[in-house]
Amino acid sequence: MNLNDLLAFQMAKTYLIQPTILDWLLEHDPENPSVRYFTLRDLMDAETDAQEMHTAQVEIMRTGPVPIILSQQHPEGYWEKPGPGYLPKYRSTVWSVIMLAQLAADPTHAAVQKACDYVLENAITKGGFFSMNSGQSGSIHCLQGNLIAALCDLGVGEDPRLQPAIEWMARSVTGEGFGSTEERHLDPHYIRSGISGPCFLCSANGHQPCAWGAIKVGLALSKIPQENRSKSVDQAIQLCKEFLLSVDPASADYPHPFAPKPSTSWFKFGFPVFYITDLLQNLSVLLELGLSGDPHLENAMKYVEKQRDQDGTWHTTYTYNGKTWVDIEEKEKPGKWVTYRALSILKKYYQ
Repeated sequence: MNLNDLLAFQMAKTYLIQPTILDWLLEHDPENPSVRYFTLRDLMDAETDAQEMHTAQVEIMRTGPVPIILSQQHPEGYWEKPGPGYLPKYRSTVWSVIMLAQLAADPTHAAVQKACDYVLENAITKGGFFSMNSGQSGSIHCLQGNLIAALCDLGVGEDPRLQPAIEWMARSVTGEGFGSTEERHLDPHYIRSGISGPCFLCSANGHQPCAWGAIKVGLALSKIPQENRSKSVDQAIQLCKEFLLSVDPASADYPHPFAPKPSTSWFKFGFPVFYITDLLQNLSVLLELGLSGDPHLENAMKYVEKQRDQDGTWHTTYTYNGKTWVDIEEKEKPGKWVTYRALSILKKYYQ
């Protein structure tokens, strides 16, 4: 083991091997049972007993936010009102499904399967893409990425109905097939009111490359098994990495024409994570795309480490409380979700 390996190992020990914090995250918490599941899955050094994981997922479906969200589902499978499901924020079908995925809802549960079926049948257009409004003007990157990532997590990543949307999303980034008369089924034209060009150009970001959209696309593509990735998917992954590393992630100095640059949202950490993203998700996606230990992420990792409180926790600084079906943790207090998210990133980077 060389000096760099030793330093990385010591750093990992310093930030990960803290029994009191792990005990806190692993405790049976009827308000946040999903944290225990993710901690068992991602933070424990030894292999977690399969029965323990099963018990943790049973608790997710029995207590906490998931049963509350499912209790508001209409019998047909949607929330709030039928259709594409983007509005109203943040209780309609799109946001409920995304939140269920981030909470590790059981993919085999009948209501979860019905929700996925509803999205696949009602939110994908004839052109093969997800849309806020059934048209191409509603086809922004963050929606594509968030929904595809959620559906992959909920067990339908290989559903034939989803494959055109995955390919459309990848080609909207690379430009391949867009404008090609041979592939009209991909709805090939960039438009001024939606995705307006390759490499993450988007009307929602003033027709400049959108880092939030790139992160969501990268999140989705990271969940596609290597053996199932098309050439377009591989190219889109490479473009995600290149764009997100085009500036220091610690600065988050990405194009952002409608607010102070960088957006302060990058440095506010919470749960769930919808289209507004943060530094933690940026790092998580880049690590999932193969950049563990990469020096380009060093400053951002140091920033995350500095946000840790003396007691070993991270505070929640962003919430959707009052906007979703259920409130999750309190702002400006130690947060299990943010602590788990930060620790999982540190582990991926240093180990």
